[in-house]
Amino acid sequence: MAIHPDIDPIETAEWVEALEAVIRNDGPDRARQLLQEVFADARLKGLHMAQDLSTPYVNTIPADAEVPVPGDSALEHRVRSLVRWNAIATVLRANKESSELGGHIASFQSAATLYEVGFNHFWHAPSEQHGGDLVFIQGHSSPGIYARAFLEGRLSEDDMNRFRTETGSEAGLSSYPHPWLMPGFWQFPTVSMGLGPLMAIYQARFMKYLHGRGIADTSDRKVWAFMGDGEMDEPESMGAISLAGREHLDNLIFVINCNLQRLDGPVRGNGKIIQELETNFRGAGWNVIKTIWGRRWDPLLAADTEGRLVRRMEEVVDGQYQTLKSRDGAYVREHFFGPDPDLARMVEDWSDNEIWSLNRGGHDPQKVYNAYKMATETKGQPTVILAKTIKGYGMGESGEGQNITHQAKKMNEKALFAFRDRFQLDLSDDEVKDVSFHKPADDAPEMEYMKARRADLGGSLPQRRTEAPPLPVPELSAFRAQLDGTGEREISTTMAFVRILSTLVRDKEIGSHVVPIVPDESRTFGMEGMFRQLGIFSQVGQLYEPQDADQLMSYREDRSGQILQEGINEPGAFSSWISAATSYANHGVSMIPFYIYYSMFGFQRVGDLAWAAGDSRARGFLLGGTAGRTTLNGEGLQHEDGHSHIQASLIPNCICYDPAYAYELAVIIHDGLRRMVGEHEDVFYYLTVMNENYAQPAMPEGAQEGILKGMHVVREADGTADVQLLGSGTILREVHAAADLLKDDFGVGADVWSVTSYTELRRDGMEAERHNRLHPDADDPRIPYVSEVLGARDAGPVVAASDYIRALPDQIRPWVEGQYTVLGTDGFGRSDYRKALRRFFEVDRHHVVVAALHALGRDADAKKAIEQYGIDPESEAPWRI
Repeated sequence: MAIHPDIDPIETAEWVEALEAVIRNDGPDRARQLLQEVFADARLKGLHMAQDLSTPYVNTIPADAEVPVPGDSALEHRVRSLVRWNAIATVLRANKESSELGGHIASFQSAATLYEVGFNHFWHAPSEQHGGDLVFIQGHSSPGIYARAFLEGRLSEDDMNRFRTETGSEAGLSSYPHPWLMPGFWQFPTVSMGLGPLMAIYQARFMKYLHGRGIADTSDRKVWAFMGDGEMDEPESMGAISLAGREHLDNLIFVINCNLQRLDGPVRGNGKIIQELETNFRGAGWNVIKTIWGRRWDPLLAADTEGRLVRRMEEVVDGQYQTLKSRDGAYVREHFFGPDPDLARMVEDWSDNEIWSLNRGGHDPQKVYNAYKMATETKGQPTVILAKTIKGYGMGESGEGQNITHQAKKMNEKALFAFRDRFQLDLSDDEVKDVSFHKPADDAPEMEYMKARRADLGGSLPQRRTEAPPLPVPELSAFRAQLDGTGEREISTTMAFVRILSTLVRDKEIGSHVVPIVPDESRTFGMEGMFRQLGIFSQVGQLYEPQDADQLMSYREDRSGQILQEGINEPGAFSSWISAATSYANHGVSMIPFYIYYSMFGFQRVGDLAWAAGDSRARGFLLGGTAGRTTLNGEGLQHEDGHSHIQASLIPNCICYDPAYAYELAVIIHDGLRRMVGEHEDVFYYLTVMNENYAQPAMPEGAQEGILKGMHVVREADGTADVQLLGSGTILREVHAAADLLKDDFGVGADVWSVTSYTELRRDGMEAERHNRLHPDADDPRIPYVSEVLGARDAGPVVAASDYIRALPDQIRPWVEGQYTVLGTDGFGRSDYRKALRRFFEVDRHHVVVAALHALGRDADAKKAIEQYGIDPESEAPWRI
């Protein structure tokens, strides 16, 4: 609305009439061009107009521009109603005894039309004719997806009766989309809100990457992502929308179910979420399609020649819209139309039922179909569809449009009968009372129609395929440079990794399948040499001459570039990694992603995505660079990682290693390739690498088994071993030095072990412990690997020192016989020299010596060592400072 009064309405009308004439005679494109020229000239003259990226609160597609929905609308309505009922039955039957199992009714009821139009007309399943569309289904809508699968014959009634009962011998239907629990059904885990939108954006970009590199033709495939308007408050939901616009991801379609409610109440009670989202997405370069009003509003909008109805639509806030749909027609007449006498006259001849039947766009198949059609035909931009719906649509007094509807697990009989009648379901009274599943005969017209539509689109969805052929893994000898060591030359394990990666990308068999991913830290990790060699993926190539073009390792962007350089964006980089790590299932080709980043900004910052990766059955390598609390010595409190291995160990299919030497890294990566792309095992790897340079030794003979199982001897005592010293990562070198001090200063012999994975040792110990507990009469009880190898030594107490918090090495305590002393880096990080940091956290060689002497009961020598090495016994514990 105008801020100042119009001083010359006649002149204003002439300008408006002139614009209308241009539109009428020359078309909207010419009118748009003229306006752009006028605004550009105005800005040059210092007349800066207020920016308004929102459009009127009406549908983007005018009614007269719509096309009819192809097919049989009556049969589609019957199918949609059956899906609605069976979705409700899924949750209500599961909660008959109590509400303990939970589940959600209202979300799918608001989105049923949005899904059904896609299933009937747009979403291709993978087939010989089409690579298949990827659909990120909103987690809370899972009952509706199960209901359709039941009607299609993919799920039995027994399956439906096992909703959320997932632990028996016959596992039931998972609560939400979980590929780990239903690996042939669900494609993407989405219920951790915000991750679905984020992962969908990077999945669409990865499809462009595959196409640009000539690995897979993805040109006719779309990524559809469904989410709620409340979900858009998650930073992850909106955090990458500018990338989608910048990268021109016209293969990406967001469908935001704007039912105006979050879990506890209105999303924007005092505002308008659709207008807000339109502004944000349009500003980020998206094509925005608003589907607000259903067809029953069209006559009223056509008659609104003065704009009074549109003005009323815009002034009513979302909280009031929610209230309007929780009441009845008389309430709508009084509170929506009533305040404006002219609007009240527009509906004075309408009954209350007719007013109540005024529908929202997200529940109108024709409006939704036209929005989807425009979205699929849009070129050069991603599209977001903002569809206005009612949460709990059809639930009546049991929750329609009510604040409590998200938590609703039950519906009373009155509401169930009203639901049956409203959607014209062929259910007996007893079936309604029993909330029986309902599936018409296979030859019923609606059943044949539903199956025919899916057959035309390639088959059922969702479905997850895993037919990607295995990749040939190079022999371990391909990494001979790492296995043989570096002699006296000092390099870091980070540089060793870069050399391993270089070997892999040069491999003729699998090199093109390697996906290096970095978040703006390639130079930190010594990977800048790959810029020119591999190129950085960009859909537009390189439109500029890089500043370092005259240098050997210049920055190079390329349409077929192999590196994904994500900027300072760990969640985005991790989402790219997930896309590549699940390519075997979503694109039929195995890719091998290596994502390297500061370890502190890995699991700490993107832990939720790491769990999504596990759920997705991702296969790939995560490299935590500059790892350990005392290795990145100049950065300070937040940048020093002493806990990422604990966080990684929580994910059951994440294999975690903390190698100290290049040969260990080579053995681990080679075995990971074998397991993931050679044998298609659903695991992924987290490896930590350091930036500290030291000589890399050659691999001892017979060390390979111990490296993979978690520990191996790297040095044996001269003569009798009095104590066993365990080290890992860079602290292994402190343990080596401690062994020298023990021998030289106190005559104590020590074996030194490199512990590559406390997590793998712990998992092996738990397996053995469980087997023995459940097989108490077995003749050959299992022995945990750590017990086996340490027991074979039978030589004194064990001391472990780690650059991680004590909880990491403490994991194996149950299977270490005798005294076990653990040193770790508990506490906040510090910035200082490595030597000072290791003294501060009490993991240096001197503290290892004191710990060993104390464990041996040689307290006099321990006291002597404390004095000799200048340790202050009265200093504050590092975790208290």
